Amino acid sequence: MKNKLHYTFFLVFLVTLGLMLLHYLPDIRVGDRTLRKVDLLSDVRSDVFETDTISADTLPSLPLIKPAFIDSCKSGIECIEDYSDSTSHGMSHFYEALSGVKEMKRPVRIAYFGDSFIEGDILTADLRNMFQKEFGGKGVGYVSVTSKFPGFRPTVKHSFSGWKTHNVTDSTGFVRNNQDISNTYSYASEGAFTTLEATGKYVSNLESCTSSSIFYLTSDFLCLSAQINSCVEQEFCVRGDSTLQSITVNGDIKSVKWNIKKASSNALFYAVTMDSDTGVILDNFSTRGSSGQQLLGIPFSVLRKYNTLRKYDLLVVQYGLNVAFEGGLDYTYYKDGMKSVISHLKKAFPDTSILIVSIGDRETKDENGNLRTMPGVKGLIRSQQMLAAETGVSFWNLYNAMGGEGSMSKLVNSKPAMANYDYTHINFRGGKHIAALLFGAIMYGKEQYEKKKAYEAE
Repeated sequence: MKNKLHYTFFLVFLVTLGLMLLHYLPDIRVGDRTLRKVDLLSDVRSDVFETDTISADTLPSLPLIKPAFIDSCKSGIECIEDYSDSTSHGMSHFYEALSGVKEMKRPVRIAYFGDSFIEGDILTADLRNMFQKEFGGKGVGYVSVTSKFPGFRPTVKHSFSGWKTHNVTDSTGFVRNNQDISNTYSYASEGAFTTLEATGKYVSNLESCTSSSIFYLTSDFLCLSAQINSCVEQEFCVRGDSTLQSITVNGDIKSVKWNIKKASSNALFYAVTMDSDTGVILDNFSTRGSSGQQLLGIPFSVLRKYNTLRKYDLLVVQYGLNVAFEGGLDYTYYKDGMKSVISHLKKAFPDTSILIVSIGDRETKDENGNLRTMPGVKGLIRSQQMLAAETGVSFWNLYNAMGGEGSMSKLVNSKPAMANYDYTHINFRGGKHIAALLFGAIMYGKEQYEKKKAYEAE
């Protein structure tokens, strides 16, 4: 039989040549969208990191409100823009709290709200560590009684059993009025427990803490216990209340186990904490897939009670990964929706600083297969800046701080890598890098605030 194997190679050559020639076809449009060009060599071209620029004329025309106070930044810092108004939700309260941290009878607290960008304590772990090294403090802070991925978070060893948990991302069964500040709630069955164990695996400041609390809401009688370092249980039996409550234990805590002894079927449990009585505490509130608008669903009474039981000095609001989309330039609708969220937080925490952190760089491939910053990112950042200006809070441009155009590619391709190959999410190394940028901006802002304050006092 005659060998015709060479025809196979000839056919592959013709198909490959044809696909390469398709790259030179003119742009093809379907409706208002341009189809991506065929380009077999897109991943090896030397211009893969070249980016398309967006003209200012293509962005929505929004009037820029001048910040209340922003000094010229020294090289290497993206300054925080303070748009504070008469409600004083700019950074001044937080700066004052940091300055007086040694005299305070409680820790300075930060609540960091975000999406999957900070999931597992990415970014917040290192930011917490930087604050605690500078101002003192121990512990990871707030941890929900259960977690979907407890092993992913390296800053605390978390185990639990006997709970039925509902999350705002559930497709069915979630009751908005039951949730707390983390957008979750849990019911306890007989023998339910949650254990937190301190670990210095990631940073040394988390090897122990000095207090632990459990947060719950029940109108009926409740009995529970706390066991510190696997020693004798401390038992508590308390009367119910119509509002959020907490119980706290103190000691040199390396591990703590909270056991539910007796609880009604409608009792709600939220979180356990590992804190210190001084220094800085940073709580991570990450909700995968969130745009940030779910915060409006947290009952006002719950937020107000947290302002009493666990008073925060700074709320960081960082969203955008689930908002930006290819081709989107005008995000006025999102800004207007988030105004209600910021107003909700301002009313619940009347003396607290609020900082909106913009979306960072997010990259996709254009019709030629070249990586570039998603055009929607720039329009969204503009709207997030206007959100801060129109609500009288502060704003930090993460995109600029990262380096702007193509900065996510640089993180992905650094050695070792600091971001994932989805060109959207950072890893723990990237989190440490960005935490240092934000911490530097806050410390520089505090320094400028104190200089301005001293100048005005003269």
